Amino acid sequence: MGARPRAISAVVFDLGGVLIDWDPRYLYRTLFDDEAAMEDFLATVTTPEWNRAQDAGRPWAEAVEELATRHPERRDLIAAYRERWHEMLGGANEPVVEILAELRGTGVRLFALTNWSGETFPVARPQYPFLKWFEGIVVSGEERLIKPDPRIFELLLRRYGLDPATTAFIDDHQANVDAAAALGLVAIRFVDAATLRQDLTRLGL
Repeated sequence: MGARPRAISAVVFDLGGVLIDWDPRYLYRTLFDDEAAMEDFLATVTTPEWNRAQDAGRPWAEAVEELATRHPERRDLIAAYRERWHEMLGGANEPVVEILAELRGTGVRLFALTNWSGETFPVARPQYPFLKWFEGIVVSGEERLIKPDPRIFELLLRRYGLDPATTAFIDDHQANVDAAAALGLVAIRFVDAATLRQDLTRLGL
C-alpha cells in the first residue's frame, strides 16, 4: 500500500466564478436595446482576451484608448467598461461563502488567487466582507502574472510558505486546475457548491 496522503493544511480559492458573480452583461444590457448586438460587441470589441490583458497588468487607460482608437464609433461603450465596471459585479455565491465560513471554523489556512485587474479589485473588495477571511490574496494584475502561468502559483506558495502537497486549489477553469496540479497542488475543478462540498469532504475537510 502507498503512503496515506498528507492532511490538507491550506485551501486556495479562485474568486470570480467561484465566490463572486461577475458578468459584463449586467452593465451592457442597460446600454443595448438588442441582445444580439450586445453579444456581438462583447465578442468582437471588448473581448475576453482584451479584458484579460488588464488582469495581467495592462493599465485601463491604455487599454480603453487603444481599443477606442480602433473603434472610434464605439468609444463611449468601450469607456463604460472601465467607468461603470462596478455595475458588472453581481452578488456573492452564498452556498460557496457558507463552505468558506465552515472551513474558516476548522482553522485551515485560507487564501485566494485571482485573475483580476489591480485597478478594479480595490473597487470590489469592500462589497464582499468574506474577503477579509483570507490570510492572503494574490491578484494577477498586481503581480503582472496571470493564471495559468505556473509562476503565479509559485509566487503564492513561496510568499505564504505553502506546501503544494497539503494545499487544495479551487478554480472554475480547467487550464488553471491543470496548471496547479502540474505543480503538485491538490487541484479541484469548481462546478457548483454541492460538488465542491463533496470534493472537500473526500479530502478530509
